[in-house]
Amino acid sequence: MQVISAIDELRRTVGAWHKADLSVGFVPTMGNLHRGHLALLKEAAHHCERLVASIFVNPLQFDEECDLQSYPRTLEADMVQLESIGVDVLFTPTEASLYPHGREALTRVDVAGLGDILEGAARPGHFVGVTTVVTKLFNCVQPDLAVFGEKDFQQLLLVRRLVADLNMPIKLLGLATVREADGLAMSSRNQRLSTAERKIAPLLYRELQAIKDALLHEKHDYAALEQAAVERLLRLGFVPEYVAIRDADTLLAINNNTENRVILAAARLGDTRLIDNLRV
Repeated sequence: MQVISAIDELRRTVGAWHKADLSVGFVPTMGNLHRGHLALLKEAAHHCERLVASIFVNPLQFDEECDLQSYPRTLEADMVQLESIGVDVLFTPTEASLYPHGREALTRVDVAGLGDILEGAARPGHFVGVTTVVTKLFNCVQPDLAVFGEKDFQQLLLVRRLVADLNMPIKLLGLATVREADGLAMSSRNQRLSTAERKIAPLLYRELQAIKDALLHEKHDYAALEQAAVERLLRLGFVPEYVAIRDADTLLAINNNTENRVILAAARLGDTRLIDNLRV
């Protein structure tokens, strides 16, 4: 596995692959890898002949500087995992190379509307940071295919819109959420949970399952289902930010004729913020 930090060197490497008519898959990450990340990479490898992963802790998408500084950096352990599954290139750009004029004097990419609701409302500016860095990474790597996880469901929709609106020649695949045996969605944030909180955390997913069951039994009072879930989560020890039943293609409010639905939730458990979703 090559480890490349310079953008020019990466482009030369990928350009040689393309000249040899080899397809290139890409998975962007912030490191501190777990089985969910590896599943994305394995899916990309299934479709492509060369595989690029990136590790970059993107400062633009953090709400607070202390969270950015405390984010786990585990590069050596990550490299071992990436090599074990056959990644060809690990791209490790620096902040200076991606943001040469600094964080403030920066051209930003904003997916209007879709980036302002749910997670976008709870974390103002977060998705602009995400879509800006994804655009930059796509321009650096120039992949044929990229894979994102459905755990960050709204993020996946944003990147789909981004690729379509900016006419990027990249195929996007979404991979189902990888879960622990008890249903908890895999996330680097789970490491922050105390032993007691870790036992409670899977109950967030169970609430989504309960709503899905109600919807499949033709219960259509969506606001009542959302509010009941919020109240149950409060009793369980969560601090819910939202529980929402939405159109899975647009994240707009649904009606009885909406075919593709998704239930999304965000809640704090102690100092840890958890998100999850479930397709219906």
